[in-house]
Amino acid sequence: MNIVFYLTLFSAFSFLAFGIACFTTVQMKKEFFRYGLASYRKTVGFLQVLGGLGLLMGLFYSTILQMAAAAGLAVLMLLGFMVRLKIKDNVLQAAPSLIYAIINAYILYRLLYVM
Repeated sequence: MNIVFYLTLFSAFSFLAFGIACFTTVQMKKEFFRYGLASYRKTVGFLQVLGGLGLLMGLFYSTILQMAAAAGLAVLMLLGFMVRLKIKDNVLQAAPSLIYAIINAYILYRLLYVM
């Protein structure tokens, strides 16, 4: 097992949890309202669940699927980071989205580099 395996598991389970939270928690409803993106909450949740499942399925069945999921999540989190900057969140509030963007970009890079 290598670092990409563990980062993939970490990211996959994180996004499954975040995605489900978008559908089930009041806190996420409040956050998306604060972002000015309340109408996109379910779409983002769906994309997060889809990305998490894509990472897991790709890890065991298809590197191409894993790369596509990592790329999609990296873009989604980069956009999330930009939203955080736009609404003037502080560094601690914005950092997780950037960190997840970097993790998923790294997964993609390593998978491309190995192929």
